[in-house]
Amino acid sequence: MIRLGMFLPPEADRRWRLAAQAGVTHAICRIDRKYRVDDLDSFAAAQKSFADAGFTLTALEGDQFDMSRVKLGLAGRDEVLEKYRRMLVNMGKLGIRILCYNFMAGVGWFRSRSDIMYRGGALTSHWSRSEVPEEPLKFSHEKLWENYAYFLKAVLPVAEEAGVRMCLHPDDPPVSELKGYPRIFTSAAAYRRMLALANCPSAGITFCAATFRAMGEDDMALLREWKDKIPFVHMRDNQPIPGGFQETFHDNGPTDLVARMKLLEEWDTEVLLRPDHAPTMFGENNDEPGYAALGRIFAIGYFRGILHTLKCR
Repeated sequence: MIRLGMFLPPEADRRWRLAAQAGVTHAICRIDRKYRVDDLDSFAAAQKSFADAGFTLTALEGDQFDMSRVKLGLAGRDEVLEKYRRMLVNMGKLGIRILCYNFMAGVGWFRSRSDIMYRGGALTSHWSRSEVPEEPLKFSHEKLWENYAYFLKAVLPVAEEAGVRMCLHPDDPPVSELKGYPRIFTSAAAYRRMLALANCPSAGITFCAATFRAMGEDDMALLREWKDKIPFVHMRDNQPIPGGFQETFHDNGPTDLVARMKLLEEWDTEVLLRPDHAPTMFGENNDEPGYAALGRIFAIGYFRGILHTLKCR
């Protein structure tokens, strides 16, 4: 069964109102801008704020505090990991079972441009390797793997005890180097290595389908392969451009989203699904490319239409 959610800010604004009006009941959030995940009372206040507005806070997403020491293997990482463990314990106590995390060191998700004129004058983003030349690596890919293994060993047992699924998001864009930092989660093979390394029921996957397609992978085959490891799905679409990809509206990319959602609906487990990046539409500013409200609200309506049609067949 698919549960539709939306990534929302920690404080109520028009995006909360629009999401509620579109029928969204599940919220995904990075709450650190207002609340503390390592403090149970603060965390519970965030959960209550969403509940009062009609949302279930179903998942946390992104780094809830600075993780650079952990990802870069710097002094002080053990203190950060202790804070991470407290967050996991608090998630378990509050019944929040999904944590979407990444291990992108130095640079998070990135686009080379975010002002591309698109359908009807909407603004969209793209990635092109030619616009961001490769730089010498600051450290090796294997060093980043070592840092990741250290992280998993420190936090996975606590996640398992708390009943939290830690769902790894792929590197976006999936390139082996970005601004001199190595990237390791850029292929299905890397994910298979992660699952073997973790070897734990709490180790899961945030299936960002468009990122896997940008890797050149068969996303439908991977959904079937990793069915038991995917409680959380990001849904967006890209069209290829020289050296990379351009993000599209959810209804006019090259991917068969109906087939994807039909496969997810056939699973006998619950899957949380949210629309990912969408173009910035008329009347909106482009301060947060990919995360303005209207394109993602449009996607929610599009997804609901697909799901209602599938259930009527």
